[in-house]
Amino acid sequence: MNLNYLSAKVLSNKEIKSGIYRLHIEGNYKAKPGQFFMLSAWEGQTLLPRPISIEDIDDKGIYFLYQVKGKGTKILSRLNEGENIKLLGPLGNGFDTECIKGRVAIVAGGIGIAPMKYLVKNLSSSADIYCGFRDEVYGIDSMEEYIGKVYISTDDGSHGHKGFITDIFEADKYDTVICCGPEVMMNKVVKKCREASVSVYVSTEKYMACGLGACLVCTCNTIKGNKRACTDGPVFLGEELILDA
Repeated sequence: MNLNYLSAKVLSNKEIKSGIYRLHIEGNYKAKPGQFFMLSAWEGQTLLPRPISIEDIDDKGIYFLYQVKGKGTKILSRLNEGENIKLLGPLGNGFDTECIKGRVAIVAGGIGIAPMKYLVKNLSSSADIYCGFRDEVYGIDSMEEYIGKVYISTDDGSHGHKGFITDIFEADKYDTVICCGPEVMMNKVVKKCREASVSVYVSTEKYMACGLGACLVCTCNTIKGNKRACTDGPVFLGEELILDA
């Protein structure tokens, strides 16, 4: 991988739901599902680049689905078609699609849906998907042709089940589970999978400063010692993670 930041042109940057944006960047990219890029659009400022998961790759470029949470992502949201952005990647270890077999379920919470489209496009068979949101639903419509059954939950009950997605997820129906989202949600999914003796892969969401393993900000606690989400992950086997109580 080239460790120099690439400057590329923004093809589109659209708000698809309140505070949720899909960014399309021009270029020829190759990556594994679950990997990420460090993005920067604030040259001359002291802000660190932001790690954003790959949503999809096509013959025109690469897509990122992101949520505006702070100053950096707010600047990203203001990018217009034709402007330039800097990116570094692909980074991290993604999903090993050869190991994802049998009846597959994806469990995602909120913006944890972001890396799942590129994953399901690269699986040998369709997967059921369980998605939990606060209120507005996003990210699923673009992957409908690649997935099986869809289960939705929202905090306010405006779509699907009212409550948490973990309320309706049944691990014993599947051979392999993929999970990404808030840590509390992922812990529940991993515990359910352990109880059902089902393999589970977790895409961790950790704050990252460098994305290259140098700063140790994104450390995860595992049975094999501390691991870095940016280089050893972000994808880990659920059985390797030491979960919070």
